[in-house]
Order: sequence, then C-alpha cells, then structure tokens
Amino acid sequence: MSIAHHNRAITLLSFAAFASAASVRLCDPMLPDLAKTFISSPAETAQVVSSFSLAYGILQIFYGTWGDRFGKYRLIAFALLLSTIGTVAAALSYSLNSLILCRLLTGASAAGIIPLSMAWIGDTVEYERRQATLAKFLSGQILGFIGGQFIGGLFTDTLGWRWAFALVAIILLVVGVFVLRESRSNFITHHKQVDPVLHKSLIAQATMVLSVRWARIILTVVFFEGMVVFGTLAFVPSYLHERFGLSLTMAGALMTCFGVGGFSYILFAKFFVRRFGEVGLALMGGIFITTAWVILATAQSWLWVLPASYFVGLGFYMLHNTLQTNATQMVPEARGTAVSLFASGFFLGQPLGVTLDSILFTHHGAVSMFVVAACVMPIISTIFAHVLRTHHP
Repeated sequence: MSIAHHNRAITLLSFAAFASAASVRLCDPMLPDLAKTFISSPAETAQVVSSFSLAYGILQIFYGTWGDRFGKYRLIAFALLLSTIGTVAAALSYSLNSLILCRLLTGASAAGIIPLSMAWIGDTVEYERRQATLAKFLSGQILGFIGGQFIGGLFTDTLGWRWAFALVAIILLVVGVFVLRESRSNFITHHKQVDPVLHKSLIAQATMVLSVRWARIILTVVFFEGMVVFGTLAFVPSYLHERFGLSLTMAGALMTCFGVGGFSYILFAKFFVRRFGEVGLALMGGIFITTAWVILATAQSWLWVLPASYFVGLGFYMLHNTLQTNATQMVPEARGTAVSLFASGFFLGQPLGVTLDSILFTHHGAVSMFVVAACVMPIISTIFAHVLRTHHP
C-alpha cells in the first residue's frame, strides 16, 4: 500500500471515529430534557447513556475476533452502516424504553468502529511511530466528543432531540459509504498478511490475551479509567444546567474545552512522549483529571468549567493514549482481539460509573460525585505509572 493510500485510509478512519464518538456522547446534554419528556428520574434516564456503553463493551470481543479473521477495515464500514439504522430508530422512539433499546442496539454496532481502527493502525504502523499516529487518528474522536455534546444540546434546545439523532444518522451513513469503498483494497491486503493463529476460536483468542499478565493489567486500568472519567463526565452538562441555569446548548458548548485539551495533547504528542515518557504521561494525566474534578466541586461560577473541561481533556488523552499504545502491542499475534478487549474494558467501566454517579448525583448532589472521582483518579494513575515503570524500565 502506498503512503498516500495509507494516509487516506487513516483519514477516513478518523472520520469514522468522529461519527462514532458523536454517537457516544450525543445523549449527555439531553438527559434533563429526556427526563421531562418521558417523566422519569435522572437514574432512569441515565440508562440511555449506560445502555449504549454496556452493549459497546460486551460486543468488543466479537468484533475483535471477526476483525482478525475477516478484515478489520471492511468490518468498520459495516459497523458504521448498522449504527445508522439504530440511530434512525432512536429518532423515532416513542417511549424511554424504546429509546434505551435503540441506544443498546446502536452501541452494539458502533462497538466495531474505533477499536478496530486502532487495531488496523497497529497492524500497519511500526511501534515507534504508533503513538503519534494514534494521536492523529484520535483527533476525529475528540471532535466527535465535542460535536456529539454540542449537537445534542443545540437540537434539544431548538428543533428537539429527535433531530440530533437524525443528523448523526446522516453522518454515520455518509462516512460508512466512503469507508466501505476504501475497504476493498484494505480487505485484500489483510488476507495477504493473514496469520494461521487468527483461525483460533473466539474463546481461544480471548484466553490467549487474558493469559498475558501485562494485558490483564492494561485491561483493569482502562476499566477504572472509563468508570471514573466518563461516568462522571456524563453528568457535567446536567450539573451546569441545574447549578448555574445554563441552557443545554451552552452546557454542551462548554464541553468543547474537553476537545481543546485533547488537541493540545495531539499537537504536542511527540514532544510529550519524548520529554516525559509513558510513565510521566500516566502521572500527569491523573493529576490534570483530578484537578478538574476539584475545580468542578468547588466552582462558584460556570466560568470555572472552562479550565476544568480543558484539564479533563488534556489529562484523559495523556493517560488514555498511553494505555492505547500499550494495548496495541500487548498481544501482537491477536491484536484485533486484544484491542477490542481493551475497548470492552473501557466501555464496560462507563455504565458502572454512570450508575454509581447517578445515585450520587440524585441523592447526594454533584459535589459528592466530583469529590469521589477526585479521590479515586490519582490512585488509578499512580498504580498504572508504577507498573508501567516496572514493565518498561
């Protein structure tokens, strides 16, 4: 594959990451309005978010095995097109239960997009350049996080939340068609490089990954990362709406600083990696995220959300990109399965975090939620930095 062809393929995967991430975060700013529309409690409405993450996490292991066997790039295209169907159905939902079901189905199909993209990059980019390449690829994911929350808030305040789903469905469809066209050459390339180990059963491949101690450590850390970061982040727009009386559009717009923080990491990724190394990035990521939760817990004005959101984005990508890079190399002979298990751990941690935070948010207030997250986050990053130093002395 030529360099130009390879760069085009990665660019399309970045667009796919945008569409997937937009779908993931689309419902965060909708929660207050959905609670009013369907006359439900915050805990019940939060299932719209947690159901997506739960299905996303569970289906990872299947996509990893299918990707290793049948070609990652083509499977990404089919996942995009199937996600379109679930998103259209969500726009037409007539009850909270039907919306939760549609989000569950969309999460199940979207599960094959970002993790398989990472695995494909791992297959085609040498390790020395992989962290910087993954950082560039993640620019699409960051824009998706920003766009999803902004689209969700904007349409909920104006035309209605159903139109937010309609727009994201169009994005998924268009990107899916382009990725499917690109997948033909990539599918052929995959079969030229296929390895006999990929014909192992799903259980055998998963067992192969889980038998590696370093893989078990990475999967455990990313589970708790997803729980603490995105379980908490899901309630920030609701907190801003209730605490400071901001519109859902404004609450979603403020979260764009999360993306600015992420882009700050991407722009200087090579410098950060060279200057601080993986251990330093893990520690600094935890410090920035913890600082953000402390700021949100003590903020007396919505203006403090701007630096807090920025610190969460910068810290998250420092920590998560380090985890991702290690995930692509923890079991190279079953990389698709390994990376999918990694994403599975990340997204299975999120519904647990959303559930626990919905209880704290409902019964004890947002401040207690941020305080708990601020206490847990440094423990996670410090432990990971320690084992990382041991693994890569």
